[in-house]
Amino acid sequence: MNYKLELNTQEPNSKIIFNNIIFDSFKINIVERYIGSMKARPTLCEVLFKVRTLDNVIINRKDGHVRVKVKGDDFETYQKLSRDLNSYEYKNKLINRKEVEQNYVHFILSLVITNYQLN
Repeated sequence: MNYKLELNTQEPNSKIIFNNIIFDSFKINIVERYIGSMKARPTLCEVLFKVRTLDNVIINRKDGHVRVKVKGDDFETYQKLSRDLNSYEYKNKLINRKEVEQNYVHFILSLVITNYQLN
């Protein structure tokens, strides 16, 4: 499945970061909320995501709600994957970028499959 990863689409120094994963038939909007100074090691405190069609129609979850809050072990896993995407090594191509991106996308996709009924 083809995808395009859009990272860190936000205002400078904002404590909210938007990431998008765009697939052939739908897209996933991810919102990260941070506490602390964005210039000196901010702390990730909340991650939400929702799924939309390519023409921005929101897709409801299996239980009828719209967004998913990442919690517990999934939140810790997300923190690690997010840290990898924002690392010095990733930005300076010292590690396999494709592998880091695929791990991130596969994790988010597993959460989508768990929470949404996609046709």
